[in-house]
Amino acid sequence: MSRRAGLLETVFVLVPDHAVPAYEQAVSQACAAVALFEADEAARTWRVEGVKSVGEGEDRLASGLVVAALVTGIEATLGREPTQADGWLSRVYEAFPEQLVGKRFAVRGTHVGQRRRAGRVTLTVDAGLAFGSGEHGSTRGCLRALERVAHRRPRRVVDMGCGSGILAMAAASLLRRRVLAVDNDPWSVRVTSQNAALNGLRGRVSARPGEGWRNVKRGAKFDLVLANILARPLCSMARHLAAHLAPGGTVILSGLLASQVPMVLAAHRRHGLRLVRVLREGEWATMMLRS
Repeated sequence: MSRRAGLLETVFVLVPDHAVPAYEQAVSQACAAVALFEADEAARTWRVEGVKSVGEGEDRLASGLVVAALVTGIEATLGREPTQADGWLSRVYEAFPEQLVGKRFAVRGTHVGQRRRAGRVTLTVDAGLAFGSGEHGSTRGCLRALERVAHRRPRRVVDMGCGSGILAMAAASLLRRRVLAVDNDPWSVRVTSQNAALNGLRGRVSARPGEGWRNVKRGAKFDLVLANILARPLCSMARHLAAHLAPGGTVILSGLLASQVPMVLAAHRRHGLRLVRVLREGEWATMMLRS
């Protein structure tokens, strides 16, 4: 936030819970800082907002919003507000307390004290880049599922659609393994690399751009695949995922509503995967499958 406050604006959309990941991705196309605020708990709507320089990244933002609307079926109206950088960061800090997830993880922003929780893997993300903070049900479900996989000691791990890098860092820390983190958004790749360095995981988390499995080495096999994306992309990637899964390997899938589990499960069963468990976080579901 080095620009003068008078040149900054907040852009935002109000969307239902299931549309948050897609619109979070859309806003991040133009904004270096993105945050989520619960707008209406009863209606399960969220305000997805980002801060950018006035006039910057308008084409990227417009394109991202079009894609989000197509993917989710929700055509959200973009709002704009002039903003002061310090005031916006204060709101982010207030809305982003430390998150305790499952029995093993604590996720916190850089504004939280440095003292670590005993018995937990502490993951720190830049509070000014607050997307992927561990608050969303899909992320929490994946972290809980990861706890259940740890005893299998998977050696080769990939996080497909890494976002802020939370899952890649969690796997690298908990399993003490190298993790490949892939995302089709260059900004997410950059943020994952920054967050990995912030957590002392530069040598364990390798972030790279890629359109799904296309940029992953042909024939590469993984013992654990993490994919917190959206239901339809998960279905379309099922064949390639199965081809890259090692015998006996585990898959953790999320970014889907509980009502979408049958559709996603059917797509993966067609390629030889079997359901192990479904974890719920509100309306969100996380699936654990195995080859």
